[in-house]
Amino acid sequence: MQQTRRQLLASALAASALHALPAWADAPKTLRILVGFPPGGGSDAIARLLADKLKDALGLPVVVDNRPGAGGQIAALALKSAPADGGTLFLTHDHTISILPQVVKNPGFDPARDFVAAGGFATFVNCLAVAPGTPATSFGEYVDWIRRQQGGRSAVGIPAPASTPEFLVRLLGQRYGLDLVAVPYRGSAPMIGDMLGNQIAAGVASVQDFIENHRAGKLRVLAVLGGRRQAALPDVPTFAELGLSGFEDTPYYGFYAPAGTPQAFIQRFAAALAQVVAIPEVREQLTAMGLTVTAMTPEQLTARERAYTKVWAGIIGILGANSPR
Repeated sequence: MQQTRRQLLASALAASALHALPAWADAPKTLRILVGFPPGGGSDAIARLLADKLKDALGLPVVVDNRPGAGGQIAALALKSAPADGGTLFLTHDHTISILPQVVKNPGFDPARDFVAAGGFATFVNCLAVAPGTPATSFGEYVDWIRRQQGGRSAVGIPAPASTPEFLVRLLGQRYGLDLVAVPYRGSAPMIGDMLGNQIAAGVASVQDFIENHRAGKLRVLAVLGGRRQAALPDVPTFAELGLSGFEDTPYYGFYAPAGTPQAFIQRFAAALAQVVAIPEVREQLTAMGLTVTAMTPEQLTARERAYTKVWAGIIGILGANSPR
């Protein structure tokens, strides 16, 4: 009971702090948060959770604007063309910022030139899950099933091309001598729909994309990336435990603004974001989605982005995927 009271007090204090930021003269009338994936996926759920709290922290309406397609490229281009007045931000992760510009010829944007970090809030990992009709209950059984029943060939869904999930599929094929075909979707939601209908045997996406269906017993997560097991999936081994190393660095989630956005807004938004992710219920919900909540200032997010981009330049080169498409 005492612990519950402390949690309630902490929640009340954190919630009251959302009204502590004073109004400012140059505030936009509405904050639009671009999301590069369709409704129903992990990124969309995260955006809507944060938008609901940010509206109180910033004292203005916050709307989520889904611009799905091309692994976040469409949303990134929308951000690039948006006015740099603080009215538009892009909630995204490593794929669009760190990986896509290295593997897509003429993506139409340069994160270092066209965007500015506005604050980060979490890291996460990707994982492999199988459909209900796939009999494997462990990664080893999955590999054996492909070899015995599929003749060594099988399709694996991915939320976007030229992404961490695609590179993992390639690496798994090389490592285990399998002919794995990565099938790209327009986000995780349609991919999971096909998995639930047994239209595709397996998929690779973020933990937050799979976690609810895994808990409900509709899909089975067999292995996760990253250097340690995830709090949301304590019984699921890492690929490193299974002997597949090289993916220990964890991707990130953050917000980006168009280049030229006033620093006053960037700093104000970063402060509001830090307040929001400090609310116990928000942290608990993000953690339950499979995220590791890690508030990052704009400077810290920029440093994280650059380090991750460097790591992936090496991985992409090793897999022979560094020729832009």
